[in-house]
Amino acid sequence: MSIRLPTWVWIGAIALSCVAGMVNVVGFLGFEHQAVSHMTGTTSQLGMALAQRDWRVVGHLWGLLIAFCAGATLSGVIIQDSGLQLGRRYGVVLALESLLLLVAIPLFKQQQIWGALAAAMACGLQNAMATTFSGAVVRTTHLSGMFTDLGIGLGHLLRGLPLPVRRLTLSGLIVSGFLAGGVIGAGLFLRFGYDALLAPALLTGGTGLGYVLYRQWALLRAH
Repeated sequence: MSIRLPTWVWIGAIALSCVAGMVNVVGFLGFEHQAVSHMTGTTSQLGMALAQRDWRVVGHLWGLLIAFCAGATLSGVIIQDSGLQLGRRYGVVLALESLLLLVAIPLFKQQQIWGALAAAMACGLQNAMATTFSGAVVRTTHLSGMFTDLGIGLGHLLRGLPLPVRRLTLSGLIVSGFLAGGVIGAGLFLRFGYDALLAPALLTGGTGLGYVLYRQWALLRAH
């Protein structure tokens, strides 16, 4: 049976995955050619760098892992729950993400690893904002789990089992949003360089501000 998702979940899943896709492409196309929205490949690269005793690269990769984790930690401190639910302090987290992306731009332009660290921290913040919604996993900065869920759903379909529609819908939205963000981010980077990060920064900042205003309006209306 199909389960209808609230409109704000659809919009949020697409927008945030699109943001992550843009940021990650800029990281890949930048001077370090480094992913910043997910840490699986980074951890593998760290293993190779340790084996090769390339201590400069080891330091950079450890920095990315720590920055992403620090962003997730900060998000946990602010939101204090892993379930997606209106009324929590998502606006603060989105505003901080926007600020980190704005800080990353001049650092990237100066060819400093701190730009990648700021972008990775922004992605950690975003990914930890909400990890579940009604039992479905919500990860907006990487796609391994999303493709896994889609594969599980296909397996259920082939066996004639009930489809987990809510989970598959979220997975499809996140994959599509991330891909669209990659296309947009690559186009913007080729034209504007690191200023391409202004797009996700403005999107997260505007969304964060809009959420804060909506939350205040809802509180006033409740009283």
